[in-house]
Amino acid sequence: MKVYLDNAATTPMDKEVIEAIIPVMENGFGNPSSIHSFGRNSRAIIEKARKQVAGFINASPGEVVFTAGGTEADNMVLRCLVKDSGVTHIITSATEHHAVIDTAEILAKSNKYLKLSLVKHDDKGSVDLENLNQLLKENKDRKTLVSLMHANNEIGNILPLKQVSVMCRKYGAIFHSDTVQTMCHYGFDLRDLDIDFITCAAHKFHGPKGIGFLYVNSNVQIKPIITGGAQERNIRAGTENIIGIVGLAKAMEVAYRDVEEHHNHIQGIKTYMIEKLETLIPEITFNGDPKGDSLYTVLNVQFPNSDMDEMLLYNFDIEGIAVSGGSACSSGSNTGSHVLRNIGTDMTKPSIRFSFSKYTTKKEIDYTMSVIEALFIAKTV
Repeated sequence: MKVYLDNAATTPMDKEVIEAIIPVMENGFGNPSSIHSFGRNSRAIIEKARKQVAGFINASPGEVVFTAGGTEADNMVLRCLVKDSGVTHIITSATEHHAVIDTAEILAKSNKYLKLSLVKHDDKGSVDLENLNQLLKENKDRKTLVSLMHANNEIGNILPLKQVSVMCRKYGAIFHSDTVQTMCHYGFDLRDLDIDFITCAAHKFHGPKGIGFLYVNSNVQIKPIITGGAQERNIRAGTENIIGIVGLAKAMEVAYRDVEEHHNHIQGIKTYMIEKLETLIPEITFNGDPKGDSLYTVLNVQFPNSDMDEMLLYNFDIEGIAVSGGSACSSGSNTGSHVLRNIGTDMTKPSIRFSFSKYTTKKEIDYTMSVIEALFIAKTV
């Protein structure tokens, strides 16, 4: 049996999305910057999709900039604001996606005028909001960028965006949130939320890879880091990925059309697996706060030590189960999860991230539990 439980890394493309992009692949080949009919047709397709995307998040079309994905969008925010907008202070977290934390560290090392502050976490890995407020207060005379993700991609902890937004406005800070894991799983009303930047990657919600967007609040101006053309409102040069853009818009349409149904189904799957794990292995623990305010698609499990610790991912794979030991973006690293390490997790015990989608079934969880039972029961040391 093949079981895919690595949906936080990427998701299979929805059939409706595939059906939507095939006609564009066949007929939408014109360069959107060309003035002839083929180009105008492509431009019209892109702007229709942009309007759709903006509608889903209650933004204006001019605030949506299409990118190659979440990593590029995150980089655009940090690099543009430090380079051209006078930001001299970045507040972020040691548990952010590498697209944010690595970029912030690189910028701080190369700019002696840029200060980098890392907000503290509580014992479950959630951002310490009192510490965030203190950092903002202490640096109120600096132009500050706060960059904190909406939901952690490894442990699922959720940041209260509205509360942080109010805090940032109080001290005049710019607020960016990596919403890659939560886009299309939660609703976003950007007229109410009052945030400056959010990011998106379509392949996290059954869209194509290589496409995403950056929301840029109309009150904020940024300059491009990719130059060479006037595409995307002079913010991101390069011929637009029209196939990906159409796929992204369709994936958002499908996701938000059925979001409540999918939420209930996936939360039920997650709860079911937690109960099964606690019954089978009482000494098991969970990283993050899976029973609290947590992303319903992610469950990070710490298993007790056994004689197959080093081969656990391999053993799951042999049994046809796709899971992750951390962020897929770091799967080639031997240093372990920076998220788990920075929240004080016992790194001597193996941790596995199971992540679910609308396609995950209880039958697949039952099979996974049978594999876990074979691997751990009577083998635990």
